[in-house]
Amino acid sequence: MKLWSKDFQHEGMIPSQFTCDGPDISPHLEWSEAPKETKSFALIVDDPDAPVGTWVHWLVCDIPPNVKSIPRNGLPRNARQVKNDFGKVEYGGPCPPSGTHRYFFKLYALKVDKLEGVNDKRSFYKKVEENKIAEAVLMGKYRRK
Repeated sequence: MKLWSKDFQHEGMIPSQFTCDGPDISPHLEWSEAPKETKSFALIVDDPDAPVGTWVHWLVCDIPPNVKSIPRNGLPRNARQVKNDFGKVEYGGPCPPSGTHRYFFKLYALKVDKLEGVNDKRSFYKKVEENKIAEAVLMGKYRRK
């Protein structure tokens, strides 16, 4: 599976419009080559460089199998968001306290239509791990000015 964005390159810098220094909108994401048996997709956006350990910026599940992209500042129809480490269900962009951090946009092809019993980040990660059949990663970096 392949994952990319029109808004930043893999291992490149994430523009400030997708961070706390700008309007903090989610970037465009697009993917291809998902397994034929995919029944849904899930997305995890996290920062492993946070001082408190991995910081979760966005959790999205129940993305229908026919969907191949997420528009900038958008969400696919019928997709569900789960609370992130900012305490909100919406996208929370990069906002590192110091230095350059890496942000991993991880898309998972799943063998289930919906992630049942998911109501927090721990259950989200667990259910994704149990049901994934493929994954793709896009990594961007951000440093505050």
